[in-house]
Parts: sequence; structure tokens; C-alpha cells
Amino acid sequence: MPRIAQMVRWLVGRRIRTLRQAARAGAHARARQRVLALAAAVLILAGCGGGATGGGGEGASTPPAQGGAGGPVTITIGINADPPNLDPAMSSALVDRYVQNSIFDKLYDLDENLQVVPELAESLPEVSEDGTVYTIKLRQGITFHDGTPFNADAVVFNLQRYLNPDSARYSELSAVDRVEKVDDYTVRIVLKQPYSPLLYTLTDRAGMMGSPKAIQEAGDQFGQNPVGTGPFKFENRIKGDQIVLVKNPDYWREGLPKADRIVWKVVTDDNIKVVNLKAGQLDIIDTVPAQSIADLRSVPNLKVEIGPGLGFQGIYLNTEKEPFNNPYLRRAVDLAIDRSTLVQVVFQETAEPGYGPFPPSSPAAAASGEPPQRDLDQVKALLAQGGHPEGFQFTLKTATGPVTQQVAQVIKDMLADAGIQMEIQQVEFGSLLDDTDNGNFQAAALGWSGRPDPDGNIYPWLYTGGSQNDSRYSNPGVDRLLDEARRVLDMNQRVELYRQVMKQVHQDAPYIYLYYPKNVKAYSAQIQGFVNYPDGIIRTENLTKVR
Repeated sequence: MPRIAQMVRWLVGRRIRTLRQAARAGAHARARQRVLALAAAVLILAGCGGGATGGGGEGASTPPAQGGAGGPVTITIGINADPPNLDPAMSSALVDRYVQNSIFDKLYDLDENLQVVPELAESLPEVSEDGTVYTIKLRQGITFHDGTPFNADAVVFNLQRYLNPDSARYSELSAVDRVEKVDDYTVRIVLKQPYSPLLYTLTDRAGMMGSPKAIQEAGDQFGQNPVGTGPFKFENRIKGDQIVLVKNPDYWREGLPKADRIVWKVVTDDNIKVVNLKAGQLDIIDTVPAQSIADLRSVPNLKVEIGPGLGFQGIYLNTEKEPFNNPYLRRAVDLAIDRSTLVQVVFQETAEPGYGPFPPSSPAAAASGEPPQRDLDQVKALLAQGGHPEGFQFTLKTATGPVTQQVAQVIKDMLADAGIQMEIQQVEFGSLLDDTDNGNFQAAALGWSGRPDPDGNIYPWLYTGGSQNDSRYSNPGVDRLLDEARRVLDMNQRVELYRQVMKQVHQDAPYIYLYYPKNVKAYSAQIQGFVNYPDGIIRTENLTKVR
């Protein structure tokens, strides 16, 4: 029997046994003892100040959940990785955006239906008839956390900084020709040609406004002490353990924020994160493993929400290094993976099989294409065409964490059936990002949290030199189609262009699209004001806790 079939039967059988045991109160004592032992160990460490909920260093401690009635409100949020960079100009991770969204306001934001709404801008922009000039009126009377004024000069400074080719925002704004100050509270963005994603782009990091004074003083260290106009101010950070934000008393939105402190607690193990949520050490967790959902739903004082996501997960293949400078071998890996089985085994209801950058929630979903059937005969033919009829071996770099490792192990067994040997190398998340940025990998498991406009899910990843194109993929025909899609305003026409792009990309296989994660959050019933936004970002300004 092939190894993957054995694994699927074992995993499914284990889950069935677990469900049966959970239904019989007297039959799961050992499992309950393991959970209680783990919880006890975590709580003992927390009581000793050892940073039990994360990978934290010595002296780190979880802040007290709350004071007495009417006392300060602290909300502790468990996140699955240590944010690599809090500078919007340089960051590329979802966990960065979690924290940044509390520190920095943006020119525009998204509501829970993914509609664009003004934030630091006073209204939606005025757009010229030819679609190349956007005039933006700004709110007045807003100051940065350091007391300096927010105005047109600040917007011009930030956008020009993002237009630097060294910025991670450069490819998102590459259609911008220049940014001009019209008056103290009006700016004009002039485009090289029409750029349909611009407004949505300004709802993300490219629209985040930092203090020019703080940026000039800190230089490339701005991410160590970020200064924005947002509802919370950066207070301190213990690397690998937690980031603490405090209420901005001068926030421009009346009555907000409602909490006094937000603590972002790094917990790389999802299972420990669940235990700490149940124990009251965490108020909200950013991800929930599939096997924990039923358990959390059964706890009266906890809530679980599952909503559509905007992103995708998969594997970078380094097209500039052996063995994946060989397109036949890339394609062989792509066709050796059974995506439906992967999702069934690891994710159940929390993900869907994927074969492109556009999840079902995207207006361009049809362009992704349907996942192919696993075909080992075709895989072996591709291996022969690629000069490796007996198979080959490579190393997959992944972040740490049990779910990530389970995905890697399932894929490893699938590839082994085709004679492809894959070694798994776990590295810290920030190191993984550095390795992919620098090309120091053969294959790397990384995905994207997604953007509401389809361009944000495809252009940075597949355009030559794109900010997320760590596969080093380059195809002039793909570049031409992606540029054309940016100029087209009609979504149906854009989808057809994306369909042509993906037809070529599936042949070239620089990136192995695997699945579309759903947006799963769990939180204490004491938390009020939580909304599960499709973009996955936890908005903190309305959060509070009832005692």
C-alpha cells in the first residue's frame, strides 16, 4: 500500500477514535490528563514569569488579565509568530499587519464587507476622467504619537518613501509617477497610466502613515519603535515573546480606543495557544487548529468564528537553483500532490483545496483554475523528461508549528510515492523570510494573507522582480498580461487576463498553490467589539472586556 494511503487511513482513523472517545465521558481519561498536564505546565511557567505562552526570553511575563471593576482593560492576543518588522515600508508578514494596524492609521480602510471607507482621508478620492489623477482630501486636527502634525507633507513623505525601489511597497505603487502637495490637507497622486487597484492598495501598508520626524530620526530602525496616528502607541517589546501597546489618549476618533492596553503574545504552537485561551491567559487567538474547533465550541465562555479568507498557502520553488531551475521537476512536484486529501487530513472545515492565487471569495476566483487530479504516471513522465527518471531529492524549509509540520509531512509522503525525496528543515519564521528574500532555499512553505483586489494576490508574486516573487520567476508574457490587467477597470476583462496568466503559470510552476485557508478566530465571551474581518486583521480600537 502506498505510504500516503497508509497515512490517510491512520490519521482519519485516529480522528474517528478521538470523536468516539469524546462522546463517552469515561473513555478519554488519558487524553484529558495530557491536556491538563500541559495546561498545568503552562500555568506554572506563567506564574514563574517564564513567558509560558510564547517562545519568550527570561523575565517575560503575561500581564494580569484585568484590574478590579472600573480598572484598566488589558486585552491579550495570541499570535502564531514573532512579527519580523513593524515598519510598513519593509514588512511582508501578516503578523506584522496585526500589530501595525493598531499603531498606524491608513488613508483608507475596509469595512467588514470589504468596501473601501475613508480613514485618514476625509472622503473617497476625486479621480480624473482618464483615471490617472487621484486627489485626496485629508482629515484635519490629527497628530502622530510624538505630537507632530498629520498633514499633506506627512502623506507625501510616506508615499515617496514607499516608492523607493528598496521598499517592500514599491511593486504595489509602481504605477505612481509622483505625489504632490496641493495644500496643507490635500494631496494629488499622479499615475503613469490607469491603475485599477490603487484605492485598495491604500487600505493596506502602502496607506499607513508614520511620523516623518520619527522615521528620519530612526532611519532603518523605525520598526523598532514605530510611531503612527493609530488608536494605540508602541510601548515595548520582548523579542520572541510579546509586544505591548498602550492607549493613545489623543486619538482622533471620539470614544476610542476602548481598551487601555493590547498585548500581542507570541505563541508558535497552536495547541498551547488553545490551552492558554481556555485557561484565560489569552483573550483572542489568531488561528485555531482544525482538531480544536469542536472542543472550543463546547466551552460556554468561548466563541469560535469561521469566515472566508482572502489568501492562499503553498510552496516557493527557487527557479534559479537546482533542482528547481528545471521546469519539468517543478511540474512533477505540482502534480504529485493531492490537494483534496491534504485539506481533508489536516484542515477539515478550515480550508479549501487551491490551485491559484484567487480564493473563492475573490472576484477573480474563476481565474485560479481547478486543482488537477493527482497523476503519478504523468509525474513519472515529467521526471523522465527532466532527466531524473528515478526521482530526485530536495529540502523544504518551513516555519515551526505543529500544523505546518503536519502539512509538510503529508506532502513528503505524497512525493515519496513518486520517488521524490523531500527533507523538512524547520526554521524560525523571521529567518524563513530572510532566507526566501535572499534566495537561500530550494523550496519554502510560505503563503499570503491576501488582498481584496486581485492584483494584490498575483502581481507581487509573479511579476519579474515583484516584492513577493521569491521564486525568482520571470516570464515576459506574464509581465505583459499583469501590466495590462492593472490598466483595465472592468473586472470581467481583468479576470480573463488573469486566466491567461494562470494558464502559463501552471505550466511553469514556480509556486505550488496548495490551499485557501479560512479566517478562523477564537476568543473569550468577555470580549466585546470583536468582528471577524475577511482580511484577517484584528481591529483593536473597538475591543473591550466585560468583567
